[in-house]
Amino acid sequence: MSLLAFRRVAMRLAGAALLLVLPALGPSASAADPSQLVQSTAQQVIDIVKNKTGADRQAAIMTVLQASFDMPAMGRSALGTHWNQATEEERTRFLKAVATAEARAYSERFGQYAGQTLTVGKVVPRANGVSIVESKLNQAAGQPIKIDWEVRGDRITDVKVEGVSMVMTRRSDFNSYIQNHGGKVDALVQELESRANR
Repeated sequence: MSLLAFRRVAMRLAGAALLLVLPALGPSASAADPSQLVQSTAQQVIDIVKNKTGADRQAAIMTVLQASFDMPAMGRSALGTHWNQATEEERTRFLKAVATAEARAYSERFGQYAGQTLTVGKVVPRANGVSIVESKLNQAAGQPIKIDWEVRGDRITDVKVEGVSMVMTRRSDFNSYIQNHGGKVDALVQELESRANR
């Protein structure tokens, strides 16, 4: 499997793990423990799975993304060096479009939920106030999948599935799209806005 194909598969797994497969978490952590953020987010997601459909589901997912994930920081990182080239208007449109497109994509993936469980493990402190919350996605069939949640302060800043970063995968995809469309950030923004409105 090529690196690009592997990244795409990992991204789909990350999307599923992020908002579809979080029901059975480990024991509660203290409020100061970053694992509490992952656990709290998981409970919100399960409530959405059980009680929301259609536009209500997408709106609820957007609320979770905005509350639990540092979407502006993730968006800036995913845009990479193109962030500095973008105008202020393009940056604003990009951040709005990428969040809306993510909420829509995850909302549609809820149909794939099949009772998988996520077990939260230890929290590993890193430099600059970052913590990694280790977890495993337990599947009905097949080996567990390793998922690490990067947390800074009170927000999730990245999710890595088997070591593959969602943010870096997005960066690769966004950079490729921009390069294939005349090096213009606006082309990517328009594509994301189109995806968000489909």
